[in-house]
Amino acid sequence: MGPLSGLRVVEIAGIGPGPFCALMLSDLGAEVLRVDRASEVDLPGVADSPDRLLKRGRRSLAVDLKRADGQAAVRRLAARADVFVESFRPGVAERLGIGPERCLAENPALVYGRMTGWGQTGSDAQRAGHDINYVATTGVLGALGGPEQPPPPPLNLIGDFGGGGMLLAVGVLAALHEVRRSGHGQVIDAAMADGAALLATMFYGMRDMGQWSDARATNLLDGGAPFYGTYETADGKYVSVGAIEPQFYASLLQVLGIDDDVPGEQMDVVSWPAMKQRIAAAFATRTRAQWSEAMDGAEACFAPVLSFDEAREYAPNLQRERFVEHDGYVQPAPAPRFSRTPAAIAAPPPLPGQHSRAALSEWGFADAQIDALLASGAVRAASAEEHRPARAGP
Repeated sequence: MGPLSGLRVVEIAGIGPGPFCALMLSDLGAEVLRVDRASEVDLPGVADSPDRLLKRGRRSLAVDLKRADGQAAVRRLAARADVFVESFRPGVAERLGIGPERCLAENPALVYGRMTGWGQTGSDAQRAGHDINYVATTGVLGALGGPEQPPPPPLNLIGDFGGGGMLLAVGVLAALHEVRRSGHGQVIDAAMADGAALLATMFYGMRDMGQWSDARATNLLDGGAPFYGTYETADGKYVSVGAIEPQFYASLLQVLGIDDDVPGEQMDVVSWPAMKQRIAAAFATRTRAQWSEAMDGAEACFAPVLSFDEAREYAPNLQRERFVEHDGYVQPAPAPRFSRTPAAIAAPPPLPGQHSRAALSEWGFADAQIDALLASGAVRAASAEEHRPARAGP
């Protein structure tokens, strides 16, 4: 019933941003068929992979893309799809016979999404890398962290998921909209480095206006300002404050009990180090829970810093249902929200090849054709029924 209900997507299995894009499309109602590697069928440990939740909501067909009949089967799927998503290095899909030129020749209205780190062109295109490398070349990584420590790895949220998977999802939706007007599909070249740079647009603007310094932790939003950062509490936990506006800053100082003898004006950069010490000393006098209670109702832009397990039990998150239980796992809920066509998790993460025969049948393959693909090894089907690994404890 989601807003993308009726949309058919073929996803070539990958890691990180490609699966995240497919997850978003599935959560929004699209029918996503994941093409897994035939070599992973019935492989021990695959069902327990750390990225298991990224595979939620779709079914799995296992194909040997080194075989010509496996390649032909995937092209046939692409001919019946609205969207095709792959995450190979540039040129690999072409060598496997499932590149955009061949797929679009058979389905001119196909939206063909390509997810890479560096992009399809440029001297870096074939270079190996991961999230931290892509973010490093955009200026973003160098802006993170404290002044006397190396820039910290920012999980892989900026490159993989924000600059990569979400960027590709936006590109897919934009191209689908354009297909309605022109009737012609196109190729989306989504690169994590491109997306990470785009996410930093505001900071490049601040730099050009002289409002951002390359010295880390000296700026408004990087922990330099005393009113925008994190502080340790008496129990060794942390809280966050983001009191940028004057009225919020005043409220913060009032609750902290340090609204007298404040060194300098709020935006006086010279006074920031001294003010940070004052605020840090105040927060160190109570526990995180005590400060949360004290800040309740105050317009101070305050929030406790929670662990993943704590976040799943945090009252406002429960009220908003930001996390949902599905298949025995409490996991982030689909987003955004829709008034008429709600998004939802369609199914648990599949095992590789779990739906091979059924998926081929529903996508137009005759029984004899399916039997031939299974007999040749171009397609494999999982022998085990779906099982749910036990969720690890805290």
